[in-house]
Amino acid sequence: MARRGVLPKTRELEYASRAVTTIEINGTYYSTQKPTSFRKWAAETPDDFVFAVKAHRLTTNRKILAEAKPSIDMFLGSGLSELGKKLGPILWQFAPTKKFEPEDFEAFLALLPKPYRHAIEVRHESFKTPAFVALARKYRAAIVYAHHETYPEMADVTADFVYARLQQSAAKTATGYSPAAIKTWAEAARSWAEGKAPKTLPVAGKAEKPAGTDVFVYFIAGAKERNPAAAQALLKALKP
Repeated sequence: MARRGVLPKTRELEYASRAVTTIEINGTYYSTQKPTSFRKWAAETPDDFVFAVKAHRLTTNRKILAEAKPSIDMFLGSGLSELGKKLGPILWQFAPTKKFEPEDFEAFLALLPKPYRHAIEVRHESFKTPAFVALARKYRAAIVYAHHETYPEMADVTADFVYARLQQSAAKTATGYSPAAIKTWAEAARSWAEGKAPKTLPVAGKAEKPAGTDVFVYFIAGAKERNPAAAQALLKALKP
């Protein structure tokens, strides 16, 4: 029997999916999931809920990205389709040591199939260049905006959606980020929704003509115990 006020682990997703509107699945980065797992997650969540899914590390942690097709196909065929309309962006995360090699990186982007939405999280400073922004736009892949102490920050809009990972929540703050910071991120989300890079955030390339976009903002890492409250505070700040 669960203690009062503490949910059994089997009901955590059911509860969380009714407190926030989207969750990033991190476990898929470390191990291959079964179709039954994806099917279960879909069944436990509201009809309008959306999952972002982090691609398996074997797809991105490699010297030559152009050779990633077998790993990409294996990951995409592991059961993602069981999420149905609840499948949101796929996050392709690269190691901090992975440098920008334009030809090889373009070969990787060309392997990513439509109609999936692809978000690219690069963590080496060499990617902070107009050439990378142009490449992401060519393949309509979203460059992940990372609020992190060391990773490069690029708020460029390169797809029909924006993907942000806010990674500096603090344990001493009940909502992870201060109320003032939450307000600032809400303003940034509104700018992204209009297809514009927020004026307060750095970009690496030229701006395009604004077009409406979907915006996915996740509170990741930092003081993990504060991230659910941070997400709820942001949702509240975004209400009309």
